[in-house]
Amino acid sequence: MIAQQTSQALERRNVHYGWLVAAVTFFAMLTTSAALGLPGAMLQPLSKEFGWSTDQLSSVFAVRFALFGLLGPFAALFIARFGLSRIMVAAASFIAVAMALATGITQLWQLFVLWGLVLGCGTGLTALVLGAMVANRWFTVNRGLVVGLFAASTATGQLIFLPAAAWIIEHLGWRYAVLPIVVACVAVGILSVLFVRDHPRDVGLRAFGEPEDAPLETPAAPARLNFLAPFQMLREAAYHRTFWVLAGSFFICGLSTNGLIQTHFISLCGDNGLSAVPAASVLAMMGAFDLVGTTLSGYLSDRFDNRKLLFWYYALRGLSLFWLPFSTFTFYGLSVFAMFYGLDWIATVPPTVKLAGQAFGKEKAGLVFGWVFAAHQLGAAVAAYGAGLTRTLLLTYSPALFAAGAACLVAALLVMTASRPSPTLQNEAPRAGAA
Repeated sequence: MIAQQTSQALERRNVHYGWLVAAVTFFAMLTTSAALGLPGAMLQPLSKEFGWSTDQLSSVFAVRFALFGLLGPFAALFIARFGLSRIMVAAASFIAVAMALATGITQLWQLFVLWGLVLGCGTGLTALVLGAMVANRWFTVNRGLVVGLFAASTATGQLIFLPAAAWIIEHLGWRYAVLPIVVACVAVGILSVLFVRDHPRDVGLRAFGEPEDAPLETPAAPARLNFLAPFQMLREAAYHRTFWVLAGSFFICGLSTNGLIQTHFISLCGDNGLSAVPAASVLAMMGAFDLVGTTLSGYLSDRFDNRKLLFWYYALRGLSLFWLPFSTFTFYGLSVFAMFYGLDWIATVPPTVKLAGQAFGKEKAGLVFGWVFAAHQLGAAVAAYGAGLTRTLLLTYSPALFAAGAACLVAALLVMTASRPSPTLQNEAPRAGAA
């Protein structure tokens, strides 16, 4: 009832209800990003309080990244079966429970269960597959832009939560830093129940940009849970070179972003004499640049060769990672890094989504992108643990930074080998999973 009334009120102001659904989805994905990034700010406080080594904590964080990605192909199935709202509420509940109960941990295995398994499952349900499905269902035009905004929510999560979390950790302790995430999860649950609907037809509308004379979609029965479908799609996609190009480059994307910088940047700065609050502020600066870069990337992905966009994104990211150890960790040096690295942190997402849709078609793009995103998070898991192990054994992060930079240059060349999309598919937006 509230959704219908709100839709009518927005329509009188010439605002499509899909933008409200997109706003709630943005907030949900923002909260997910904050929950994923927060443990990186906890690395040193947990190590000091419990005596756990960097590689032990990194192994826990690696599990959450892996689950975050591996649940992607199945998240599309759950959303198709249970609906957007229920899945968003379930995900917010998982994240809130994981964060709240972690304040009472005393053993490493408890952290593994809460921040490895439970947090990994909760965030996996609201991964980029959710955003792709919302964009596809509610938008006929501007899908690339909407996907770019959703991808940029990961930057906004850092921008809002991490500096505040670092201040709370420094002045009140790490246990209090989980409170904003828990409150945000409660808000996500309430907003999802009130305003999120599965399809435009649920509030008597067509998708944004759909012709006025187009018939409203007829309601479809909830999809059956076929857990073999993602594996069948994986087997089919495995015969296409473009799939391996996208999965390989996205593996390197995760290797050079979530797993490395998001997890270890504050610890890296601490090793170089920069305390947690200013280090988190640099992350927030990256988030501000990424919000601009990823949104612009969504706009560009609707208009230019996505392979060339990815080439430049990966190349600039690789060069910025080579620069970081020589930045002297001064305000000027880190500002240069934050600008170049931040502009294309998640800017790779819209072109990758577009290439998946162009290569496999709207009906299959959701599941295909789910597996490509799984590769992204497996790369993040490798970097989260590998960089932690490097720090423990060699007492420096530099080898991990150089390795990630070199991998980005490889990815820049790799994406150019993807099949060139046919002209008829250039403007086709992907459909993320069954409707």
